[in-house]
Formats: sequence, structure tokens, C-alpha cells
Amino acid sequence: MKKHTIAPKRWWYIMPIVFITYSLAYLDRANFSFASAAGINDDLGITKGMSSLLGALFFLGYFFFQIPGAIYAERRSVKKLIFWCLILWGGCASLTGIVSNIPMLAAIRFILGVVEAAVMPAMLIYISNWFTKSERSRANTFLILGNPVTVLWMSVVSGYLIESFGWREMFIIEGFPAVIWAIAWWFLVQDKPAQAKWLSEDEKAALQAELKKEQESIKAVPNYREAFKSRNVILLCMQYFAWSIGVYGFVLWLPSILRNGTQMGMVEAGWLSAVPYLAATIAMIVVSWASDKLQNRKLFVWPLLLIGALAFLGSYLVGPGNFWLSYALLVVAGAAMYAPYGPFFAIIPEMLPRNVSGGAMALINSMGALGSFTGSWFVGYLNGATGSPSASYIFMGAA
Repeated sequence: MKKHTIAPKRWWYIMPIVFITYSLAYLDRANFSFASAAGINDDLGITKGMSSLLGALFFLGYFFFQIPGAIYAERRSVKKLIFWCLILWGGCASLTGIVSNIPMLAAIRFILGVVEAAVMPAMLIYISNWFTKSERSRANTFLILGNPVTVLWMSVVSGYLIESFGWREMFIIEGFPAVIWAIAWWFLVQDKPAQAKWLSEDEKAALQAELKKEQESIKAVPNYREAFKSRNVILLCMQYFAWSIGVYGFVLWLPSILRNGTQMGMVEAGWLSAVPYLAATIAMIVVSWASDKLQNRKLFVWPLLLIGALAFLGSYLVGPGNFWLSYALLVVAGAAMYAPYGPFFAIIPEMLPRNVSGGAMALINSMGALGSFTGSWFVGYLNGATGSPSASYIFMGAA
């Protein structure tokens, strides 16, 4: 049986579920940047330094609970874990709309980080249970596309919701979809191909055999400790840490950077914030397809990050005097930073056996969370301290 003929319906069945789930996680994480630009700080008396700390608290919760979440998903059930996470993060997101003081907001941001921490590693484990090596970069990309695509439509929707109602109502309305989706998730998802009623016995056997064959060619690693000490895992952790500084500095502060650049309203800032994510979506699809085709992961990671860095520096050199050229370079930076996600996360399951690959992905992702914490906090701090975004472009570019 040829590889690519194994149950093509997996793509149509699993990918929309994966995409929607990660999309909703992202919605409730990134809408905070719109509330920041729309006056949550004035309403609650949050200073600039406090604002970046609140944005960053999310990542602290996210950092500490990555690995426990992945271990539960690997050994027990992705289905149960994500079901409870969906309900909890939808609830936390809606609660953000009724906070009346800073400690309450800080607690909710931290808890939101904790419940969303498990999503990414659990979903990567889920994908590695259902898709083979030659498909994984594309499958991972469909998962991570939930990130730029969500920011794309969320930028526009949140802009309108804030304009029509206010930031509180935006949080309350945007928390509901996750809770509703949790019910759909429970009925649609099975942990392993063997449990799927929509696959024939032949398709299950062929897929199982292919996944088993892949595992045989990977050197055995007895436990997490050995996996976490391996040179490749350490290097990938360091790389993801630095990369995430740039990505999250960008995501959290783009609406504010744009509004400071020209005097524009929330809806215009929403539309302009959406463009880099449209470019990122196209770049991610092309890059993951090429990476699976050529079975080369490295070639599609570092050159793109280099382009992203140069675009940030270019945007700084052009300066706020030439808004549109500077903005165009930010679009390039956004696309180049997002494009390598699919190939990057396909590296781990091809290097490490199944018993430890989920934990290793969680470790790498948690270093990314630490980078995101650093990026979101420090970019906000630099913008506040220097009064302009130029210092933060240099910082993101260097990272």
C-alpha cells in the first residue's frame, strides 16, 4: 500500500477540529492586546509597566504547566484534557470582562496561562498519533495556522466589538465559543486511530503499521531525563526561546505600535493589524508543503528567521517618518517569523521516540513561553521607557 493513500479522510475529519480548537485558545489569549489599546489600562488604573507585566503573567502560568500537561496527554488522554481546558479557558476569558481591580485581573491572566499551557503539546501529541512523518509538517501547520488566522479575524471582530460595546463586552462575548466548542470536541474526538468508527479496519491497520515502522528507525531513549539532556533538544529550546521573544513582542504590541505611529481609530488599527497575519498564513502553508516535499526541516527554519530579523531592523532604520514602508517591513517580519512553525515542530517526533517526544515538545514549548514572557514584558517596557517602538524593533530583530 502506497504511503499517501492511507485514509485521506483523516485530513478532512481531524484538521478542522485541530484548527478550531487552537484558534479558540488563541482568541482568548491575543484579545488582551486590543483591550490594552482600547482603554482597559485607564479604566482599571494600570500603569505601563503593570500592563506589560499583566500581559506577561499569562506566559508564566503557561511556562510552569506545559510539561505536566504533555505527560498527562501522552500517558492518559488528549480528549479529556482538552475538554476541561476548553471549558476553563472560555470561563476565564469571559470573567476578564467583569474584573474590577488589578489583583483579580492578574489572577485570571495567570490561570488562563495554566489552562492553556497543555493545549499546544497535547495537540502536537494528538497529531503524531494520527499522521505519518511525510505528513507531519503540514499537519502541524494546520494546527499552528489557528494562531495567525485567529489574530487575522479577531483583529477585525475585536475592533468592531470594542467600537460598538466596549472592552468588557468583547471579553465576555469572545469567551463563549470555547465553552460551546468543548461539547462538540467531546463527541467528535478519539485519542487513537484504533478507536475511530469512521476508519475501516484496513485503514486503521495500514496507519498503525506505518507509525510503528517509523518508531523502529528512531534510537530508543529510556526516559525524559535522557531526552531533555540531548544536545538537539537543548539547542531547539534555546532557538525557540529567542524566536518567541520576537513573535510575542510583535503579537501583543502591534495594535498599540500602529496607533502610536499614526492617529488612527480601533477599527483601522484592527484592519492594519490583520495584514501581517494574512501574509503569515500564506507563508506557513507554502513552507510546510515544501518542507514535507523535500523532507528537509532545517532549510525552512533558520533562513526565514534571518529574513524576519532583517525586516525588523529595516523597519527601525526606515523610522516612523515613513509609516507605510516601515509597516510593509513589519508585514514581511510577521510572515517570516510565522512561516517556519510547521517544519520546526516536525523535527522532534522524527528525532525522539514516542515515549519521550511529547515531553520534549512541551519542554521546548515552555522555553518558548519563557521567551514570550520576556518578549511581551520587555517590548512593553521598552515602548514605555523610550516613548517609541524603535528600540523594541532592534530588540526583536536581535532575538
